[in-house]
Amino acid sequence: MSTKVNTLSATFFAGAIATIVSAGALTTLSVDGAQAAEKEKCYGVALKGQNDCKAGAGTTCAGTSTEDYQGNAWKLVPKGTCTTMKTPNGMGSLEPIEG
Repeated sequence: MSTKVNTLSATFFAGAIATIVSAGALTTLSVDGAQAAEKEKCYGVALKGQNDCKAGAGTTCAGTSTEDYQGNAWKLVPKGTCTTMKTPNGMGSLEPIEG
């Protein structure tokens, strides 16, 4: 009987932990989604290797830009601030910068 009780207790405990973890994951997803809605992609403002994702041909994602202020590399910034960010090459852009 003792083994059966221990097994039931372990099963209950594992289920409770899984529920708590799932609830935490849902909360994290909602917060991340809300935070993402408050940000925008800003091209031409990331330093070398510090872009948030795709940086043109030959790159895949975060950290792959090959030069400071690369025009086709973007960084997430607070919404409404991108075009006010001054760089040595001009201002940040909501669209990829050619050249």
